[in-house]
Amino acid sequence: MTMDYPGNLYVVAAPSGTGKSSLVKALLEVDARMELSVSHTTRAPRGQEMHGREYYFVSNDEFDRMVINDAFVEWAKVHNNRYGTSRKAIEDKIAAGADIVLEIDYQGAIQIKQKFPNAVLIFILPPSWEELRSRLMRRAEDSEEVIELRLRNAKEEVAHVHEFDFVIINEMFERALFDLKAIAHAQRLKVIAQRRARAETFKALHID
Repeated sequence: MTMDYPGNLYVVAAPSGTGKSSLVKALLEVDARMELSVSHTTRAPRGQEMHGREYYFVSNDEFDRMVINDAFVEWAKVHNNRYGTSRKAIEDKIAAGADIVLEIDYQGAIQIKQKFPNAVLIFILPPSWEELRSRLMRRAEDSEEVIELRLRNAKEEVAHVHEFDFVIINEMFERALFDLKAIAHAQRLKVIAQRRARAETFKALHID
């Protein structure tokens, strides 16, 4: 997929517990131009999560059918569950000029970049392993065994940070949110993005 679109596609990835979801939620609240792409997952809802808001919660059989029908632009297995991003939902929105943010794992982010070369990949890092463990424990959603699995997976995930366009260290939430907003705004001002979004202006100015 190498087509050009007027909208921007932002992909945010991070180890579990780093604060990715909170940052993306805050970004959506302060940036009216940004829309969240809701992924499909085979895992069960946690806490107050709702179907169609945080995720589309589907069965393994339904997920299999979507894979067979090539309905996902990317999908991956993470922590023994599968997650996927709807191809049609992404293409329709960015073709209409919307700015979309995806909140997915690093495997999916790399797949997205291969199919949407203009996608902006953003990786969120914790300030330390000790702080990441502390956040996972404070979340009180997982057993000690699951927390250890998440930490082991996190070490593999952060090794791929060099494959991303930007990195944010979430030490102070307000600073990390400022950085995320700055990346989104800067992307919109890049020549390639402005050329896509303001094609008529470029044409009127006789800029090839």
